[in-house]
Amino acid sequence: MQDKHHISSAFDRDLENIQALILKMGGLVEAAIIDGAQSLADRDVENAEAVRRGDKAIDALEEQINEEAARVIAIRAPVSRDLRVILSVLRLAASLERIGDYAKNMAKRTSILAELSPIEGSDAALKRMAREVRDMLNDTLDAFVNRDADLAAEVLQRDQDVDQMYNALFREFLTHMMEDPRAITACMHLHFIAKNIERMGDLTTNMAEQVIYLTTGQMPDEDRPKGDNTSYVAQPE
Repeated sequence: MQDKHHISSAFDRDLENIQALILKMGGLVEAAIIDGAQSLADRDVENAEAVRRGDKAIDALEEQINEEAARVIAIRAPVSRDLRVILSVLRLAASLERIGDYAKNMAKRTSILAELSPIEGSDAALKRMAREVRDMLNDTLDAFVNRDADLAAEVLQRDQDVDQMYNALFREFLTHMMEDPRAITACMHLHFIAKNIERMGDLTTNMAEQVIYLTTGQMPDEDRPKGDNTSYVAQPE
């Protein structure tokens, strides 16, 4: 019994360590979202460059989490719910890394937009959208730590708000481009930023679904509601 208890305690410590890494990674990603949106609003190229550089730390944490998870699987040979925890952690880390990439892409466009005339109202709208996604991500991480399926389910519902914000911005940018061809370049860049933020919201809801699976053992039964997707535009690599 002592050996089994020792193994269980060691596995719990391993999980706590990996969970701490996930939270650290999540904190960096949350900061990247907000700092990226703020640098855009301020046309602060220096801050935008800091966001881009910071993505390396996010990538490094994902690699560390992957290595730790692989080590735990190899040494502890987890089964059933314990294995589900490890697999969920890997998926959460992958989603966080992709969200970080989108935040970096947002920052990349700041230097270009700094040379163009601003589009009225767009910066404030993008900041609101980014804050909503950051709040969703924060709640998802809280739900993960507390194994709170109800909070994760709330995050799924809030993705509709992000979709509606995106669709409204898309229509505004389209109107600006139709009324003033000189605004086309700026609006195209702003549209891609808005789409990146919308994708961050999708990845966050994927994470919330994973938390529900981790907590209940089942994925949500119903497809999560999505807003109007008529404004879908394929994203360049």
